[in-house]
Amino acid sequence: MERDVYFDNARWLMIAFVVFGHLIQPYQDMLILQTSYTWIYTFHMPVFIFLAGFFARGMGHKAGIEKLVKKLLLPYLFFQVIYTIFYYAIGKEDWLQSVLIPQWALWFLLSLFCWHMLLIPFKYVRPLLGIPLAVLIGVLAGYLDTIGSELSLSRTFVFFPFFLIGYWATKEQLAVLRRMPIRIGAGVVLISAGVVLYHFPDLSTGWLLGSKSFTEIGAGESGGLIRMLVYVLSAAMMASVLSLIPAKKTVFTKYGQRTLYVYLLHGFAIQYIRVEDLFEVSNTLDVLGLLFVTFSIVWILSQRWMLRIWKPLIELKSP
Repeated sequence: MERDVYFDNARWLMIAFVVFGHLIQPYQDMLILQTSYTWIYTFHMPVFIFLAGFFARGMGHKAGIEKLVKKLLLPYLFFQVIYTIFYYAIGKEDWLQSVLIPQWALWFLLSLFCWHMLLIPFKYVRPLLGIPLAVLIGVLAGYLDTIGSELSLSRTFVFFPFFLIGYWATKEQLAVLRRMPIRIGAGVVLISAGVVLYHFPDLSTGWLLGSKSFTEIGAGESGGLIRMLVYVLSAAMMASVLSLIPAKKTVFTKYGQRTLYVYLLHGFAIQYIRVEDLFEVSNTLDVLGLLFVTFSIVWILSQRWMLRIWKPLIELKSP
């Protein structure tokens, strides 16, 4: 069957946002980069997780679970070891962590496996009940200090509603999002969010990362209400981004099939850049330079020769 280029375009754009967000994280002294970082985090992981849920149909049986173990848990273990060795080699102080605490962005592999497991009971619950229930679980998880980075449990519960929404979404509903009046509204939402974040830059990104309890973020009892508002914001931003993604073939469409490689491997480049403090960012030209570095990382890690090198570890297949 011919691939739907819309989803490949979506994956490529989101992985580019992921890499750019990770790259600019240390340079938030510049207000424009601080705003960009927060703006990106309002939607890039929700969109990625929505897409993962959209393609989760047919999972849940024994063969599917075995496939997930091979596809997600084994690469997680391999890269947990590889990143630990790499962190030690470049002198990162926190290189030695528990195997249960994901290194770098490896939390996504653990959470993706858990979302598929949660889907086994939730797919029998109607979405009008299941999605609010998933939101409630995400809110309640924030009140438990024992739920955190270990096994990526906090992010698993916090982001599960987006996975579940993706599971129940249809192509027809996504087509509705791409109607011109809605796309105009989507542009307004994205621009308005950027303007608001620029003028109110103190929003803690801890709310968007989903990895900490309300106590750690400093919210206390009001944390549940704030998380609900963040859910609304992220859902609106996610829908807006999905509305504006091109549905026609582009120059980067083919790379949308290789985003897992970029996701797992870009940490080597990003962490090296951070430890060595390679860049000094102080003006607009420097920001453009970071964009160039971002697209270079994504492009290099999407090349076929990179796939041949890493395929045995990522897909457990020979080149």
